[in-house]
Amino acid sequence: MSGTDGDFTPEESARGRALRRAQLPFLLGSRLAGLTLLLALGLTPAGAALTGLFGDVWALRVAAGGLLLALLQQAVTLPFSARVRVIRRRYGLVTQGWGGWAVDVLRGLLVSVPLTLAALYGYYALGWAWAVLGAVCAAVVLSWLAPVLLEPLFNRFRPMEDGPLRAALLALAERDRIPVREVLVADASRRTTALNAYVSGFGRTRRIVVYDTLLGTAPPEEVELVVAHELGHVKHRDVLRGTLLGALGAGAGVGLLSAAMAASPYGTGDPRGLFLLAALAALLSACAGPAGCAVSRRAERRADRHALELTGDADRFIAMQRRLTVTNVSDPDPPRLLHRMLGTHPTAVQRIAAARAFAAAKG
Repeated sequence: MSGTDGDFTPEESARGRALRRAQLPFLLGSRLAGLTLLLALGLTPAGAALTGLFGDVWALRVAAGGLLLALLQQAVTLPFSARVRVIRRRYGLVTQGWGGWAVDVLRGLLVSVPLTLAALYGYYALGWAWAVLGAVCAAVVLSWLAPVLLEPLFNRFRPMEDGPLRAALLALAERDRIPVREVLVADASRRTTALNAYVSGFGRTRRIVVYDTLLGTAPPEEVELVVAHELGHVKHRDVLRGTLLGALGAGAGVGLLSAAMAASPYGTGDPRGLFLLAALAALLSACAGPAGCAVSRRAERRADRHALELTGDADRFIAMQRRLTVTNVSDPDPPRLLHRMLGTHPTAVQRIAAARAFAAAKG
C-alpha cells in the first residue's frame, strides 16, 4: 500500500503526479536557460563586449549592463513561464488572461531592474568589503519593506468583514500572544484557484492575509488551521530567522563572488565582468538551493506542529491538508530525491502522517 491510500483517491494522486510531470521540464528548463545565458556571456568575451559598447564611463556601463542583464534573462525564461502557465490553466489553476499576465511581467521588471541596478552600483562603487555590508543591510531592509511596498503591486487587499471568522483568527493570534494589526483578504482569484494564507510584516505592520479562494472553498475551521500554521512561523521567528540567514548568506555570497572575481581578468572593479559576476552568482545560488529547501522544510514541519498544538484538531488538520493538495493539484507523494532537491514543504503524505502521530501521542 502506498502512503496515499485512504487519504487520496488514485485519480487525485494521478492528477497531481501528471501536473508535476508536465510542468517540471519547463520549470527546470527556465532555470537552465537563464544559467546558460549567463555562462555564455560571462565565460566568453561576449559579455564584456556588450558592456564595452557603452563607453568608458563605469557608471554608464553598469547601468546599461544591469538593464541588459535583467531584460535578456526575462526574454530567455519567458517562453518557459508561458508554457507552464498554459499547463496550469489546463488543470484549472489559472484564471488570469494573457493581458493581466503581461502586466504582471512588466511589474516584475519594474521591481527587479531597480534592485539589480542598486546591487551592481553598490558592488562596483563601494568595493567588495562595503558591498558585503550593503548586501546584509539590503536583505534586512527588503524583508521589512516587502509587505508594505511590494505586495500591493501584485494583489489588492481589503479588510475582512467583521464576523465569526475574523474574530476567530484574531483570537488565535491573541492566544499565541502575537500582535496582529489587521486581517486582510487578497484577491488571488484574479490569477488562480489555488488556496493559501500567510502572515506578513513585522511589529506594527503585521497582518494576517487570506486568499479569497480559500474563503470561498474551505470551511472556517480549516481556514483557522491554515492561519494557525502561518502564526507558527511568527511564533518560532521563522521570518526573522530567514531574514538573518538571508542577510548572512548575501554577505557571504558577495564575499565569495569578490574572491572569485579578483582571480578573473576583470578583477572586482571592472564592469565589463558584470555578466561573469552574474553567472557566478547564479551558480552559487543553484548550489545553495537544496540546503535552503531543507531549512524551509524544517520550518514548515515546525509550523505544522504549532498549528496542531494551538488548535488540538488533528482530524481537521488532515482534512485541510487534503483540501489544499487536491485543490492546488499537488503531488501528495513525489519522488524522494526530487523532493529533497526542490521541495520547500513536507509532502502531503508526510504532513498527514505527522498529524496522525500527534493525535496518537495525545491519546
